[in-house]
Amino acid sequence: MALINAAILQALNTGVKKNFQDGYGQMRAASFWEKVATLVPSTTASNTYGWLGDFPKLREWVGDRVVKDIKEAGYTITNKLFEGTLGVQRTQIEDDQFGHYAPIAMSMGQEAAQHPDRLLQALINGAGASLCYDGQYFFDTDHPVAPNEDGSGVAVSVSNFVTGANPAWYLLDCSKVLKPFIFQERTKPELEMKFDPSTSDSVFKSDRFEWGIRYRCNVGFGFWQLARKSQATLDAAAFTAGRQAMRELKGDGGRPLGIVPNILMVPPSLEAAADAIVSVRTLPQGGDNPNFGKAKVVVMDWA
Repeated sequence: MALINAAILQALNTGVKKNFQDGYGQMRAASFWEKVATLVPSTTASNTYGWLGDFPKLREWVGDRVVKDIKEAGYTITNKLFEGTLGVQRTQIEDDQFGHYAPIAMSMGQEAAQHPDRLLQALINGAGASLCYDGQYFFDTDHPVAPNEDGSGVAVSVSNFVTGANPAWYLLDCSKVLKPFIFQERTKPELEMKFDPSTSDSVFKSDRFEWGIRYRCNVGFGFWQLARKSQATLDAAAFTAGRQAMRELKGDGGRPLGIVPNILMVPPSLEAAADAIVSVRTLPQGGDNPNFGKAKVVVMDWA
């Protein structure tokens, strides 16, 4: 039986943290959110994205600059606090039985890396009933687009949502710096240990050492124009129609937005159908596939 002292606890803590970081690094490299969301560092309790009211563009410089104030769209993402805790019984440390906690610590690191994926996919799943910067649901049939560039005039309704009875699939333009979704990160995932037997309540009351993950972050919406949801049957015709509709989108004043969807995002049940549309060169009946390479398939594992 090992005598628990500061050196043993420090070595154990170092090993657990290394396993945590190894798991985090492996899973972060394969993360889903980085494909469809922009990382926005946060330094306060919340960030307000007033500039979302203005889809960026340039104009010919004639005379003085035309200064456009940021529209106060009032879209705010408030950071949330998340935690996860691992407990190791003191008796197992005394008996040198803590080696099998290495894969658990790695799993905690993987979970920390996947946490943004889960947050983002929950956001997407509920985006048909969640407001974005223009006061409409992110996926909606009546986003207002004004006839004048300054936002004045009687707006017309523009849709980025096709209703139906099938599993939802999505077209996204993720080629821009600002992607359709935002991952806002206030802190990096931190792993802390409570290990001093003389001061730790958990050791005194439960004879257990604890490690805890602490993470502050949240997710939200970027420009709705960069995303389109459909519950029509996923086939080549629906893909082509959706892609064309996004490329023809215009902003206030009728100016083209230059949107070119490059991501076909699907649940696991539609992965094969998506691959058949954009990932094969030759059609089953022969001939070249006109949609080959026009989008990359991204699968939502928690759809």
